[in-house]
Amino acid sequence: MKDWMQISQRLIMIGQLGLSLLMPLLICMGICYLLISKAGIGLWIYIPGFILGLGASFMTAYKLWLSVIAREKERGEEEPPAFNLHQ
Repeated sequence: MKDWMQISQRLIMIGQLGLSLLMPLLICMGICYLLISKAGIGLWIYIPGFILGLGASFMTAYKLWLSVIAREKERGEEEPPAFNLHQ
């Protein structure tokens, strides 16, 4: 039963990571669309919007990763072994 809980928690964290990567980029692109349609700004605004969206995506994903690592250290769980360190 404990294994299933760990698997489900890790699947949820993968989904959270995906949303953390996707949502800031979509929000920035939506803001760019509104600026183009309502304010009449040129299409060039998509370039800085895309760059800012990527930066925000990676920053939120990094913070999520740090919180997961901190939570695992609190629980006392060991880090998984490296790929080439077979037991």
